[in-house]
Amino acid sequence: MSRPLDRARHHLKAHPLAMDAVLAAGVLACMVAGSFVQPHDQDAVSWSIRTPELLSLVLMALAALALVFRRRAPLTVLALTGAASVVECVTGDPRAPVAMAAVIALYTVASTTDRPTTWRVGLLTMTVLTGAAMLAGPLPWYAQENLGIFAWTGIGATAGDAVRSRRAFVQAIRERAEKAERTREEEARRRVAEERLRIARDLHDVVAHHIALVNVQAGVAAHVMDKRPDQAKEALAHVREASRSALNELRATVGLLRQSGDPEAPTEPAPGLARLDELVGTFRSAGLPVEVARADHGTTLPAAVDLAAYRVIQEALTNVRKHAGTDAKAEVSVVRVGPNVEITVLDDGAGDDDDPDNGGGHGLLGMRERVTALRGTLTTGPRYGGGFRVHAILPVKTRTAARDEPGEPV
Repeated sequence: MSRPLDRARHHLKAHPLAMDAVLAAGVLACMVAGSFVQPHDQDAVSWSIRTPELLSLVLMALAALALVFRRRAPLTVLALTGAASVVECVTGDPRAPVAMAAVIALYTVASTTDRPTTWRVGLLTMTVLTGAAMLAGPLPWYAQENLGIFAWTGIGATAGDAVRSRRAFVQAIRERAEKAERTREEEARRRVAEERLRIARDLHDVVAHHIALVNVQAGVAAHVMDKRPDQAKEALAHVREASRSALNELRATVGLLRQSGDPEAPTEPAPGLARLDELVGTFRSAGLPVEVARADHGTTLPAAVDLAAYRVIQEALTNVRKHAGTDAKAEVSVVRVGPNVEITVLDDGAGDDDDPDNGGGHGLLGMRERVTALRGTLTTGPRYGGGFRVHAILPVKTRTAARDEPGEPV
């Protein structure tokens, strides 16, 4: 039984004009049935079979017909039904309930407009209909029918305003839910983009550094293979070591991309300044003289800062090896200055290709993004007299690390 009713309700919602026609027919039937009531008999309310006046039937039919178009022109329909109700209140005796159509029209206006309009139109409708019935009608002004017109018009306006408020409330909740869903999707996309950028930086740092060393050592081996095979073997050993390091770091980076259900891949701790000597040794083996000066007094850096410092030095030395020329020398300094650690990489390269930006790569951009993500600063540029300078200032304590310390507010 419920399924046919549900189908009928859905069909009527999909065709509002048909729904309004059904409503108008029901209202007309109620008005015609109510016109047979004799409300002011001498003894009591009596039911009698009588024929309504022709004018009352015409007014009821016109008012019901106007209700068919109540959604398209609510104010116009209210004006028509209100006018029919005023005529009926003045001329009808006994009176027919034409005001019922005006109440439905007032409800429609209140449910489809705003509250100020509802107040203005509702007060005007109540005043006009009640005033006409009290002042110009055949009944005494204090008759219950006159007071009933005032009450029913007020109920119609109040009910319509309540429906409009509830509809607006539900719509606001739906919009907030849709906005929250869009915000979550945008946040997810933003985090995915940031993660892709971070992985791209890591892969660039690893591949650029080790492939540059492999390229240099392979060139050395090819150059001295015939005349100095011992030196060629040493260069090939460095190639093998650099390629092994590259594979290990790539394995650790790619391991981060595995799904949670995948078997665990062997990983190693992220590199940091504790491996600075090992890093510098690979460049020295590739023929780049590097001097290191440290004055960080055994400072323990957060993992993110430690990794960023290592990558900045790695990328800067890689750029020196690729762009500064074969006779260039490099200097690396790590200094603790107040709440920051300062990383400086200098070279004295005099070649035309000393500026890393000329290579079209993304090394400096990656360094800058790493340092900026930690709320640090990075300055790069040519040195006076030749060479290039990379200077990074990194905070020793990130905001996350500071919140985790005892005594700090969370």
